[in-house]
Amino acid sequence: MGMRARATEDSRAWIYDWNVGPGAPGRPPYPVELNDETLRDGLQSPSVRHPTVEEKKEILHRMADLGIHRADIGYPGSSSRALMDVVALAREIDACRLPIRPNCAGRTAEPDIVAIAEAQQRSGVAIEAALFLGSSPIRQYAEGWDLDFLLRTTEQAVKRARSLGLEVMYVTEDTTRARPAHLRALYRAAVEAGASRICLADTVGHATPWGTRRLVRFIRRELGPHVKIDWHGHRDRGLDLINSLSALEAGCNCVHACGLGIGERVGNTAMDLLLVNLKLLGWIEQDLRSLPAYCEAVSRATGIPIPCNYPVVGKDAFETSTGVHAAAIAKAFRKGDWWLANRIYSGVPADEVGREQVITVGPMSGQANVAFWLERHGLPVTQEAVERVLSAAKLADRVLTDEEILAALQPLVQKVG
Repeated sequence: MGMRARATEDSRAWIYDWNVGPGAPGRPPYPVELNDETLRDGLQSPSVRHPTVEEKKEILHRMADLGIHRADIGYPGSSSRALMDVVALAREIDACRLPIRPNCAGRTAEPDIVAIAEAQQRSGVAIEAALFLGSSPIRQYAEGWDLDFLLRTTEQAVKRARSLGLEVMYVTEDTTRARPAHLRALYRAAVEAGASRICLADTVGHATPWGTRRLVRFIRRELGPHVKIDWHGHRDRGLDLINSLSALEAGCNCVHACGLGIGERVGNTAMDLLLVNLKLLGWIEQDLRSLPAYCEAVSRATGIPIPCNYPVVGKDAFETSTGVHAAAIAKAFRKGDWWLANRIYSGVPADEVGREQVITVGPMSGQANVAFWLERHGLPVTQEAVERVLSAAKLADRVLTDEEILAALQPLVQKVG
């Protein structure tokens, strides 16, 4: 029997969704924009290998496949190599007509601003300058700064960038620990000097979902609907993903994230998990079947392995060796129903993210696991075959490989021969 897809309306009959209804967040007030920081903030991870420019280009193409709108393509002020890579990536976007708007990070300092302008001039591609400056009292104390210094620096930097033909996103570092009055003054100064976008940065992963919501709503009231607001989150407390969703619901236009959540210290919001959750919430419509290819490209380029138990793209994400679970999935497959098979034991439908359900055989397995494995490999399902494989599995300390299952079946093959 061929597999069929169930009509979307039927989902309401088979899944009661406690995630909707009273108390659930509404849709974001603005269309969701995504800014990929893998090639800049992601590469600040202490454990990454810095990719070649060709590897960076592949990641850019994978971003485009997923409908990611914007990308930080580097920090050209950090070195001549970084500048050359930024120019090459900007040219790649232009030559291949990738639907991605590039930006580059830089301090509110002359050398960094000039480097971004040089990258824009050499590539012939518009590059937004993401200029950052510390804003919290603790940072001010450590640096010996005061508000007057921050305001002067902000105004001079934004005006200088604009004079060089750069669009500006003004980024306050450590926004989530900064005083409201200081943020109000800094953002107004940046906008008046010519910044078209501002970014709230949870630089040390301090924020909670309710703190994020409160901060975003405050800034939106102060700046009005015409200034674009970004959210840049870190995962020090493991709240990066929910904070990003809260920021969008509260009125941010764009959220920043990195492939596999790589980045400074323990990393940034994971772009892959953000995409999946936005799609399941109905907040975006992107086709996510190329998500594994994006994550694999990031992993290869940076030398960061994908953990087996990593959500959605990890090896184990859609694999089960547990008897009860496998039995339910196998029954769905035998009904010829993809919709059911991809949801009976999965909160994320495997087919929507380019994956498929896998049933393996191990110490926790039952007869259903073995029977399903035999069916999928075109082998006869007999009681003796099931018992032989299951006996081997119960003696093992892990899931059996295909070779080990075939070895357990070998006496039967010889008997038939």
